[in-house]
Amino acid sequence: EDNHMLVVNKPAGLLTQPSGTREDSIEMQCKEWIKQKYNKLGNVYLHAVHRLDKPVSGIVVFAKTSKALTRLNASIREHKAKKGYVALTELSPNAEEGTLEHFLSHDDHYATIEKEGKKDAKVSILHYRVLKRGKKGTLLEIDLKTGRYHQIRVQLAEIGCSILGDTKYGARSTYLPNAIALHHHRFEIPHPVSGEKMVFQSPIPFEI
Repeated sequence: EDNHMLVVNKPAGLLTQPSGTREDSIEMQCKEWIKQKYNKLGNVYLHAVHRLDKPVSGIVVFAKTSKALTRLNASIREHKAKKGYVALTELSPNAEEGTLEHFLSHDDHYATIEKEGKKDAKVSILHYRVLKRGKKGTLLEIDLKTGRYHQIRVQLAEIGCSILGDTKYGARSTYLPNAIALHHHRFEIPHPVSGEKMVFQSPIPFEI
């Protein structure tokens, strides 16, 4: 934490942002933490620079000012930020590493792989590398090149490597309640004021 941003490790099963219901979110918890820490009486400005799906764990970056939000969002748009994930998959890919490229669209909380040229389908690219094969699954390191809705989940499912617990995209095995074995473990982004490259890392939570 500094005057411009707050970085947290979100547990699986918790929303990133409020959904308009009474369900809790990491944003609400962080706002309450800031209120208590600084004895703030009014509203707290805090906005997620990126979101993680509810069943996904890992790093979430929040902007504490509108200026920081604008600059952090610009860094992401200009591809100055890098996101690294790890996933535990039910089956192993054929290759030790590779690049996946598909065209994705989404509707009603579900992503679908489409043919190139279909309206609203966006190119989606990731690179994966096998870290370890174990009894519980295969641990993959994922370098996300684009940030599409449910991208990692649907692209891995497409090659027959559904993420453990991700029954929405073909998984047959469970993981933890309200969770899938996908974790945002590394995030690089320039500081919104100094421009210095920041690298955040979160421990890999999976046992294989």
